[in-house]
Amino acid sequence: MRHGTQHADVATAELDSALRGGPFHVALRAAIAARGLPLQRVQHHLSRYGVKVGVTSLSYWQQGARRPQRPESLRAVRALEEILQLPDESLIRLLADTEQDPAVRRPAARSYRSFIEACDVLDRLQAELGWSLDGGLHTLGHHDRVRIGGHRELAARESQHIVRAHHDGVDRFVAVHHGDPGCAPRHMTVHALENCRAGRVRSDEETGLLVAELLFGTRLRSGDTFLFRYAVEDGTAGVSREYVRGFGFPGGQYTLQVSFSADALPTRCHRFAQHSAAAPRGGRQALPLSGPHRSVHLVEPRVRPGLLGIGWDWD
Repeated sequence: MRHGTQHADVATAELDSALRGGPFHVALRAAIAARGLPLQRVQHHLSRYGVKVGVTSLSYWQQGARRPQRPESLRAVRALEEILQLPDESLIRLLADTEQDPAVRRPAARSYRSFIEACDVLDRLQAELGWSLDGGLHTLGHHDRVRIGGHRELAARESQHIVRAHHDGVDRFVAVHHGDPGCAPRHMTVHALENCRAGRVRSDEETGLLVAELLFGTRLRSGDTFLFRYAVEDGTAGVSREYVRGFGFPGGQYTLQVSFSADALPTRCHRFAQHSAAAPRGGRQALPLSGPHRSVHLVEPRVRPGLLGIGWDWD
């Protein structure tokens, strides 16, 4: 009993500290921990307030991988203050502080607002396919191959995944492709290349998001591993300047290779990382373009929640 009381005291102290100094995601995580509520219960309480927020969004909010910004999301934050028994405006104030802090502004080709809007749309599209959180799969290895075409456009992406099921009955994966600004998801094509077949596809023209169901043709048991490969033909937008991959959960190795057409070679390439979409970019490192293969790559042995990417400059 004493141990439980001490644990509660520590959680309360951490919450008080986080509410005073932030940032928002730390305070939210501390509040949920202090109340001992699983995210599914938090989502259920929000629905009683007439607010619909996916468990994935809640998870990302408390990790700092996303930050609520749209009107519906802000309504959810105000409801969370009541559900988690927090002082009025305590979480909203931390969000406002983050908005005013220039250190968290994202100096990227794609605006932070566009990332947030895409995240909200992604929740909706994944929900239409009955997919939430990690879908019962843990990623052991993930290799993206991105091809930039002769008109400097994102022509295609091929992905290979090695996954392990952590519960019985998993039989699919929902892939996400986020095209460059101005893309047309309705004209993109999904190809199932190895150990899977394409199922339902959903897209959103405004945000450039496409999600596709990849069916394994078998039901995995907990602990089973599985390897599959697919590709997305894009080529629907203008000049591409970077490729970014977001991670909501820790995982295994990630490799990203970007290859360029001989008719369109960049002048410089670099890798970068971000703790969250709201955080400044760090880990910048120049990547030399290999002559015969016209490609650059990065290797991350163990990914953490956040974003990794490769950017490049044209003449």
